[in-house]
Amino acid sequence: MKSIIKIAALGALMFLLSFQATAQTSKYKCMLQMSNYIGEGAYIVVSLVNAKGEYEKTLYVMGDDKKWYSSLKEWNKFNAAKKENISAKTGASVTGGDRSITTIEIEDSKINKGYKLRFETAVEDQKYFNADAEMALTKEGMAEKAEGKGYIRYVRLSKI
Repeated sequence: MKSIIKIAALGALMFLLSFQATAQTSKYKCMLQMSNYIGEGAYIVVSLVNAKGEYEKTLYVMGDDKKWYSSLKEWNKFNAAKKENISAKTGASVTGGDRSITTIEIEDSKINKGYKLRFETAVEDQKYFNADAEMALTKEGMAEKAEGKGYIRYVRLSKI
């Protein structure tokens, strides 16, 4: 009888520890407004970068034809080394003047810790932007729209 109680207590403890180790995430609606450029649809990667500017995680990829991923030069180096499964995080590319609304998940532990969202863009036969738009993962930074420098006019997040 005592061994059954010990096993049950150990099982409950392990369950609580595994639950606590799971990162808490929040979902955000990400609205991206493109500038009025002329050309093919832009491939855009939304990445989580740390305080040193290093890629940590791919949150979303707009553009689902893998043959064009190499045009997103910096992210492609990270993706090739990390070999993330991004199939569930992809959607259509976005053309000039269009708007895209997607949902991304961000770990709550990354907020106010020096992290940023980086929006990297590439358009066939046109200029590449490593950091077309960046947004600080702070409560203040996430409440404001982030202005783009290239194909992106601006990005807004809203918690769902």
